Amino acid sequence: MKPMLLTSADEWPTGDEWIYEAKYDGFRAILEWEDAVPAIISRNQRDLSPLFPELIDFCKQAFPNVKPFLPLAFDGEIVYLENNYRSNFSIVQSRGKMKTKQSIQQASKRFPCQFIVFDLLKMNGNEMNTLPLEERKKRLLELFQKADLPMKIQFFHRGQIQCIESCEDGDALWKIIKEHNGEGMVAKRKASPWMSGQRTTDWIKIKNWRYVSTIVLSFNKANGYFTGAVYKDGQLVEVTAFKHGLTDEAFQTLASFFQTKGEKTSNSIWTLPPSICADVACIDFDGKKLREPRFHSFRFDLSPEECNWTTLQKQLHPLPEKVQITHPDKPVWPKLNLSKEHYLLYLEQVAPYLLPFLQKRALTAIRYPHGVSGEHFYQKNVPDYAPEFVQTKRIEDIDYIVCNDLPTLFWLGNQLALEFHIPFQTVDTDCPTEIVFDLDPPSVNEFPLAVEAALKMKAIFDRFELQAFVKTSGGKGLQVYIPLQKNAFTYDETRIFTEFICKFLVNENPQLFTLERLKKNRGKKLYLDYIQHAGGKTIIAPYSSRGNEYGCVAAPLYWEEVGEKLHPHNFTIPVIMERLKTWGDPFSNFFEAGEKQPLKTVLAELKNLLKNQ
Repeated sequence: MKPMLLTSADEWPTGDEWIYEAKYDGFRAILEWEDAVPAIISRNQRDLSPLFPELIDFCKQAFPNVKPFLPLAFDGEIVYLENNYRSNFSIVQSRGKMKTKQSIQQASKRFPCQFIVFDLLKMNGNEMNTLPLEERKKRLLELFQKADLPMKIQFFHRGQIQCIESCEDGDALWKIIKEHNGEGMVAKRKASPWMSGQRTTDWIKIKNWRYVSTIVLSFNKANGYFTGAVYKDGQLVEVTAFKHGLTDEAFQTLASFFQTKGEKTSNSIWTLPPSICADVACIDFDGKKLREPRFHSFRFDLSPEECNWTTLQKQLHPLPEKVQITHPDKPVWPKLNLSKEHYLLYLEQVAPYLLPFLQKRALTAIRYPHGVSGEHFYQKNVPDYAPEFVQTKRIEDIDYIVCNDLPTLFWLGNQLALEFHIPFQTVDTDCPTEIVFDLDPPSVNEFPLAVEAALKMKAIFDRFELQAFVKTSGGKGLQVYIPLQKNAFTYDETRIFTEFICKFLVNENPQLFTLERLKKNRGKKLYLDYIQHAGGKTIIAPYSSRGNEYGCVAAPLYWEEVGEKLHPHNFTIPVIMERLKTWGDPFSNFFEAGEKQPLKTVLAELKNLLKNQ
């Protein structure tokens, strides 16, 4: 079987006979599932299964529930989701090029992908392709429900097989896709059969083009391509080569101009000094080149200096139209030369990793309206001027902001809310969703004490078979997390565990650690704070920036990084933006880990131990 192909269009068809889905930028593939270990086959019949072991592992775990429906076949896409509507193709592409088992295993942990299912081709060995799409969708959802597979897309649950959601309102879906900078939308005729390898007008794709302003730098007569560049750090950097989209007249005029006014630098290439600007349409940027570039229009109103790296980033990552940005040039972290515009770009790029921890949490923000060098204040109550899309939750006479989506995050960013402090539970429960140990040294000079405490904790948690995560506080300490099953434990129960761990460490290392709450009585010892883990208390969210002069971030870490070379001031906003591209997210399996923690067994052992003392 080869995937059914789509026809491109500039507009989506309307009417009752159509449904609409998000289009994802990844590897189209067929998942063929006959026994415990399925095969994932690409469009050109390549077996991708060895390259994405996290997906195969998920299928192995789901096998007992799926077994009654085998043999199965799904049509879908391998993606690395940055939100529910956008996939990062560069990551999927790099995963597809890996050769060694070691690099594949490492990438599967740092950049775990999802397989998004949008069609059912076979069930119980019976071919489904001749059934109408509407019937196939119905059976697909029933299968996912009965097999206890994820019935909707949740980007922060990585390494899963998930089912796409369809809707009947194309206009509404397109607005959401634009808001999330998705690749585009697919319109599918409800009555359409599934046709292997055929391109059909029953499935139509509409791309969400973004437009990047470039300097047209050279012309290659041999292949007909022009190159486009932007300024970065005072140097011209090529970001695209294009020829599609030009009319014959525009192509001839531009080519003639290069050949008559430009400098011939080889047998077929002419260059010009920076002078001609043009907007190039694309669907994304892989870090070096625009993806699927096509000429859009000349920009005679622009100077070449306006075609720069900062503008490129803004054009590739436009903020939602409903968010009005004010004073983008306002300095925020003067020492790092970071403005509000830089901060908003940081929030856009870190949103896939920050938002899952903000969703359904009563937010306490710290705002710095004049940057970190000015005054700051805590904000719990939503202000009267907050836009309608900002969701709230009333708790004890306070209307807390609940940051569930990108527009709210960017609105908060525009308000220069630089710190996001969240409780240990979501708004729909009184139970903690994670345990957090705050390792607080007297000053950053004693930070090695936090490292030592974290490693000693990790050794204990490993013995209990509890999966722990660690991050910097963004200040002078570290914070160790144990994610939990939702509604599984009360704060009283978790207090038994946290108190035991902290008292054990202090008893074993009284010269290093203390439980003394008064700072003046701690000396040079590290404070182990288990009392802070309680209802109504908060902790800085993972990936939140801090309002210090260094532009530090509460940065998730890999445990192998926790050692003598670690220093919290190394994790600044620019570092985190680059780190996520190359190192991935150390908290990528945070939420899945919570479902598997054997804390009930551990608590039972501790209760017996304390009872017998």
